Amino acid sequence: MSKIVMKVEEINQLDVLQIVSNEKVRDKFIEIYETMWTPSTGVSGEAAYERESRNFNRILSEKEDLRKNCTKFSLFTAFLDVAISGLSLDPGTRAQAYLLSRSIAVGTYLDRDGKEKKSYETQCVLTISGYGELLLRARCGQIRHADNPVIVYAEDEFEFGERNGNKFVNYACRLPHTSGQITACFMKITRADGSPDYAVMLPEDWSRLAGYSARQNRQWDNQRRQWVMGNPNALYGQQQDGSLRIDPGFLIAKCIKHAFKTYPKARVGRGTQLESQQVDEQEINDDIYGVDEGWIEKDRELSNDEWSQQVSEGVSAGLAAAERERNSKTGFAPAPDTSAGVSVNPETSADNAGSDDVF
Repeated sequence: MSKIVMKVEEINQLDVLQIVSNEKVRDKFIEIYETMWTPSTGVSGEAAYERESRNFNRILSEKEDLRKNCTKFSLFTAFLDVAISGLSLDPGTRAQAYLLSRSIAVGTYLDRDGKEKKSYETQCVLTISGYGELLLRARCGQIRHADNPVIVYAEDEFEFGERNGNKFVNYACRLPHTSGQITACFMKITRADGSPDYAVMLPEDWSRLAGYSARQNRQWDNQRRQWVMGNPNALYGQQQDGSLRIDPGFLIAKCIKHAFKTYPKARVGRGTQLESQQVDEQEINDDIYGVDEGWIEKDRELSNDEWSQQVSEGVSAGLAAAERERNSKTGFAPAPDTSAGVSVNPETSADNAGSDDVF
């Protein structure tokens, strides 16, 4: 049972850039990391803390919306979620995780007309990229290996389908790629039992995603009193005729991001989301943060101030609970044979052109 306890009031009194350097936060991060990851990675909790505390404060210094708008408690949980995930906030085109601000409903209130409205607050969310998810799923035994995604051009031979209940891909590269026209992107995944799986993206898939991107970028026209459709992310490469010439590096990142949509949810912290799936349920016992679970089960009839006062000063039993939960989750299939080791290689190839971490 953890003896490191913090009150919400303590966290809210800290300066934003002093949260990760607080002694209790530091000790909590080290305790979580050494319990969950040091035995398998060999990296000490102190080394992980020194690296990720610098990364965390660097991101806060660079992003004003995180620094000024996000609640201090969400910054605290996002930092501890770095330890829970075992991933890194190191920057780069193949970043494993990064921080985003999200407006999240935390309760309700009655407006002047007596109608019930939702109240929102801006929270910091640790977001795991496709590259981080590859590593996360390999560590938890869902996959053995994932090959680097392959871009298919119009000149290439490509066939994708299912035979006898198994997916298959037949591919042959035909150089030169003079047209520059991309027709598909695929990635081979080796499951824990050794069977192959394929993630495939076709033009209709990224056309659909470009439509979502355009709707997200819509703007309100005051003169016409209506929403006006915006332009999709520039990396979709929308042409004047409406066709798309998507950036290859961007497509590779999209392929990784969407490869695990049908896989079981990976266990992540409360303040963490996977790019491939928005996590609605909490995946880690809330006690792991060193604050009683009363802070998450808010009575809708209470105001925010009254709710905050109900946060307990109890001791966290989260690490023991998380360990029990991990040990108790057994499937019906035999355990995968990992005697030869488990590998994942999202970082073995040279950096691709384009920003792979833009989603």
